[in-house]
Amino acid sequence: MSTFHPDPEATGAETPHLDFEGTTPYEDYVQADVLTHLQHPLSDDPGEMVFLVTTQVMELWFTVIVHEWETAAHALREDRLTVARDALKRSVRELEALNASWTPLAQLTPAQFNSYRGALGEGSGFQSAMYRRMEFLLGEKSASMLVPHRGAPRVHAELEKALSEPGLYDETLALLARHGHPVPRSVLERDLTQRYEPSSEVEAVWAEIYANPDQNDELVRLGEALTDVAELVWRWRNDHLVATRRAMGSKTGTGGSAGVAWLEKRAMKNVFPELWSARSHV
Repeated sequence: MSTFHPDPEATGAETPHLDFEGTTPYEDYVQADVLTHLQHPLSDDPGEMVFLVTTQVMELWFTVIVHEWETAAHALREDRLTVARDALKRSVRELEALNASWTPLAQLTPAQFNSYRGALGEGSGFQSAMYRRMEFLLGEKSASMLVPHRGAPRVHAELEKALSEPGLYDETLALLARHGHPVPRSVLERDLTQRYEPSSEVEAVWAEIYANPDQNDELVRLGEALTDVAELVWRWRNDHLVATRRAMGSKTGTGGSAGVAWLEKRAMKNVFPELWSARSHV
């Protein structure tokens, strides 16, 4: 963690090294000058800067969360449960920070949002490639969501790869099967490019795992780590819904999306569904 030093003369502290031939080592590592010059508002409204920076911060959180979930998925594939749980636990803290990003935008009035909404043009959050990778890792697969990225070959290729790869839950269920739990073959061999659909057999597997008297069992702990992730994803979707409803009501969203109506449908869906439904049978 970097340390920001106050004026050494004012504190009597030893003077740090201040003279560098080029940029500072801090700048070389963090690329702060790049980050702080990526904001180019398209309106004269001062609120647009807040919206722009907040959305860019969200994109950075998407990036690190994708990194954590890919780390967890790879570790699950290799039966390294401790590594997987650690990555999932880190992602919970990162999801909390991501969700807090709504705070600067949560109380926008319609007039305040309209003052710079035109600057977005056809831009909309559903076009975020990194957020789409998050959704794919959660099992929310959709080939149609690659279409907006056809004009960006590298991004399109990354999304196409993510579409066909197992997500977090796929790797979890494969691990449960390797541990002797009766996950049905139809689930293990499903078409990974399609959205995950709930299974009563998988629900029964989780119910059996959660009924274990040893609540410190590694599979119970894995289930709880995934449930923490699922809960915060649900909160993200609901916070998005509330902020959008407050700023624009039921109007059509930017980019031609259905706006609030689309977000309402998303907010009703559970991530890792059998982890929730199995609790009724324990």
